[in-house]
Amino acid sequence: MSGVSSTFEAIDVIERQAAVLVRHFELLHRRSDVHDSLDRAGYLLLRTLDDRGPMDINTLAATLGVDPSTAGRQISAMQGAGLVLRTPGETDRRRSVITATQDGLATMTYVRQRRAEDLAELLAGWGEDELRTLGEMFGKYNRAVAARYLSGQAPSGEQPVAEPTQS
Repeated sequence: MSGVSSTFEAIDVIERQAAVLVRHFELLHRRSDVHDSLDRAGYLLLRTLDDRGPMDINTLAATLGVDPSTAGRQISAMQGAGLVLRTPGETDRRRSVITATQDGLATMTYVRQRRAEDLAELLAGWGEDELRTLGEMFGKYNRAVAARYLSGQAPSGEQPVAEPTQS
Protein backbone atom coordinates (compact mmCIF):
# COMPACT_ATOMS: atom_id res chain seq x y z
CA MET A 1 0.00 0.00 0.00
CA SER A 2 2.91 2.35 0.59
CA GLY A 3 3.79 2.18 -3.13
CA VAL A 4 0.33 3.51 -4.02
CA SER A 5 0.63 6.21 -1.36
CA SER A 6 4.08 7.33 -2.53
CA THR A 7 2.93 7.30 -6.16
CA PHE A 8 -0.06 9.46 -5.21
CA GLU A 9 2.22 11.84 -3.31
CA ALA A 10 4.58 12.09 -6.30
CA ILE A 11 1.66 12.74 -8.68
CA ASP A 12 0.31 15.34 -6.25
CA VAL A 13 3.67 17.16 -6.25
CA ILE A 14 3.81 17.01 -10.07
CA GLU A 15 0.24 18.30 -10.41
CA ARG A 16 0.95 21.26 -8.11
CA GLN A 17 4.27 22.06 -9.74
CA ALA A 18 2.66 21.86 -13.20
CA ALA A 19 0.08 24.43 -12.11
CA VAL A 20 2.83 26.70 -10.77
CA LEU A 21 4.87 26.14 -13.94
CA VAL A 22 1.97 27.27 -16.15
CA ARG A 23 1.54 30.36 -13.98
CA HIS A 24 5.26 31.10 -14.22
CA PHE A 25 5.21 30.70 -18.01
CA GLU A 26 2.41 33.26 -18.10
CA LEU A 27 4.40 35.55 -15.79
CA LEU A 28 7.52 35.26 -17.94
CA HIS A 29 5.44 35.94 -21.05
CA ARG A 30 3.96 39.11 -19.55
CA ARG A 31 7.37 40.33 -18.38
CA SER A 32 9.06 39.90 -21.76
CA ASP A 33 8.73 41.97 -24.91
CA VAL A 34 9.81 39.06 -27.12
CA HIS A 35 6.15 38.23 -27.82
CA ASP A 36 5.80 41.62 -29.51
CA SER A 37 7.76 40.17 -32.44
CA LEU A 38 5.84 36.90 -32.59
CA ASP A 39 3.19 35.45 -30.29
CA ARG A 40 3.52 31.95 -28.82
CA ALA A 41 1.12 30.37 -31.31
CA GLY A 42 2.95 31.88 -34.28
CA TYR A 43 6.32 30.92 -32.83
CA LEU A 44 5.34 27.27 -32.44
CA LEU A 45 3.75 27.23 -35.89
CA LEU A 46 6.95 28.56 -37.48
CA ARG A 47 9.15 26.22 -35.39
CA THR A 48 7.02 23.31 -36.59
CA LEU A 49 7.30 24.36 -40.24
CA ASP A 50 11.04 24.87 -39.83
CA ASP A 51 11.48 21.45 -38.20
CA ARG A 52 9.13 19.44 -40.41
CA GLY A 53 8.86 21.42 -43.63
CA PRO A 54 5.81 22.67 -45.52
CA MET A 55 2.50 20.97 -44.76
CA ASP A 56 -1.18 21.34 -45.46
CA ILE A 57 -3.42 23.14 -43.00
CA ASN A 58 -5.07 19.96 -41.67
CA THR A 59 -1.73 18.29 -40.99
CA LEU A 60 -0.35 21.45 -39.40
CA ALA A 61 -3.47 21.83 -37.23
CA ALA A 62 -3.24 18.19 -36.09
CA THR A 63 0.47 18.57 -35.38
CA LEU A 64 -0.16 21.66 -33.25
CA GLY A 65 -3.24 20.20 -31.57
CA VAL A 66 -5.62 22.91 -32.75
CA ASP A 67 -8.78 22.92 -34.83
CA PRO A 68 -8.19 23.47 -38.58
CA SER A 69 -10.29 26.66 -38.43
CA THR A 70 -8.05 27.98 -35.63
CA ALA A 71 -4.95 27.09 -37.64
CA GLY A 72 -6.51 28.77 -40.68
CA ARG A 73 -7.04 32.02 -38.77
CA GLN A 74 -3.48 31.95 -37.42
CA ILE A 75 -2.12 31.24 -40.89
CA SER A 76 -4.18 34.05 -42.45
CA ALA A 77 -2.83 36.55 -39.92
CA MET A 78 0.72 35.28 -40.42
CA GLN A 79 0.32 35.36 -44.20
CA GLY A 80 -0.82 38.97 -43.94
CA ALA A 81 2.34 39.73 -41.95
CA GLY A 82 4.49 38.01 -44.59
CA LEU A 83 5.58 35.19 -42.26
CA VAL A 84 4.10 32.26 -44.22
CA LEU A 85 3.02 31.47 -47.75
CA ARG A 86 -0.12 29.56 -48.65
CA THR A 87 0.05 27.76 -52.00
CA PRO A 88 -2.20 25.17 -53.66
CA GLY A 89 -1.16 21.55 -53.16
CA GLU A 90 0.53 19.81 -56.08
CA THR A 91 -1.77 16.78 -56.17
CA ASP A 92 -4.93 18.41 -54.81
CA ARG A 93 -5.16 22.10 -55.61
CA ARG A 94 -8.08 22.49 -53.17
CA ARG A 95 -5.64 21.93 -50.29
CA SER A 96 -3.37 24.72 -49.17
CA VAL A 97 0.26 24.00 -48.35
CA ILE A 98 1.81 26.30 -45.76
CA THR A 99 5.49 27.27 -46.00
CA ALA A 100 7.47 29.60 -43.76
CA THR A 101 8.89 32.62 -45.59
CA GLN A 102 12.42 33.87 -45.09
CA ASP A 103 10.99 36.74 -43.02
CA GLY A 104 9.01 34.23 -40.97
CA LEU A 105 12.09 32.10 -40.35
CA ALA A 106 14.17 35.17 -39.48
CA THR A 107 11.53 36.36 -37.01
CA MET A 108 11.25 32.89 -35.47
CA THR A 109 15.05 32.65 -35.19
CA TYR A 110 15.21 36.05 -33.47
CA VAL A 111 12.50 35.03 -30.98
CA ARG A 112 14.17 31.66 -30.45
CA GLN A 113 17.49 33.35 -29.64
CA ARG A 114 15.84 35.81 -27.25
CA ARG A 115 13.98 33.00 -25.49
CA ALA A 116 17.21 31.00 -25.22
CA GLU A 117 19.05 34.01 -23.78
CA ASP A 118 16.28 34.56 -21.22
CA LEU A 119 16.35 30.88 -20.25
CA ALA A 120 20.14 30.85 -20.01
CA GLU A 121 20.01 33.84 -17.66
CA LEU A 122 17.20 32.33 -15.59
CA LEU A 123 18.96 28.96 -15.27
CA ALA A 124 22.52 30.30 -14.97
CA GLY A 125 23.15 28.53 -11.65
CA TRP A 126 22.14 25.11 -12.95
CA GLY A 127 24.65 22.44 -13.89
CA GLU A 128 24.78 20.92 -17.35
CA ASP A 129 23.40 17.60 -16.05
CA GLU A 130 20.46 19.40 -14.42
CA LEU A 131 19.71 21.27 -17.65
CA ARG A 132 19.84 18.06 -19.69
CA THR A 133 17.63 16.25 -17.19
CA LEU A 134 15.05 19.05 -17.23
CA GLY A 135 15.05 19.05 -21.04
CA GLU A 136 14.66 15.28 -21.14
CA MET A 137 11.82 15.34 -18.62
CA PHE A 138 10.00 18.13 -20.49
CA GLY A 139 10.45 16.12 -23.69
CA LYS A 140 9.11 12.94 -22.07
CA TYR A 141 6.13 14.83 -20.64
CA ASN A 142 5.39 16.50 -24.00
CA ARG A 143 5.57 13.15 -25.81
CA ALA A 144 3.10 11.65 -23.31
CA VAL A 145 0.67 14.54 -23.79
CA ALA A 146 1.04 14.38 -27.58
CA ALA A 147 0.56 10.62 -27.62
CA ARG A 148 -2.58 10.82 -25.53
CA TYR A 149 -4.25 13.90 -26.97
CA LEU A 150 -2.76 14.59 -30.40
CA SER A 151 -1.65 11.39 -32.09
CA GLY A 152 -3.62 8.62 -30.41
CA GLN A 153 -0.41 6.69 -29.73
CA ALA A 154 0.47 4.99 -26.48
CA PRO A 155 2.52 7.24 -24.17
CA SER A 156 5.64 5.24 -25.02
CA GLY A 157 5.34 6.35 -28.69
CA GLU A 158 8.55 7.89 -29.90
CA GLN A 159 7.07 10.20 -32.54
CA PRO A 160 6.48 13.52 -30.75
CA VAL A 161 3.87 15.90 -32.06
CA ALA A 162 4.74 19.61 -32.15
CA GLU A 163 7.97 19.00 -30.28
CA PRO A 164 10.87 20.76 -31.98
CA THR A 165 13.88 18.71 -32.93
CA GLN A 166 17.29 19.56 -31.52
CA SER A 167 19.19 22.09 -33.61
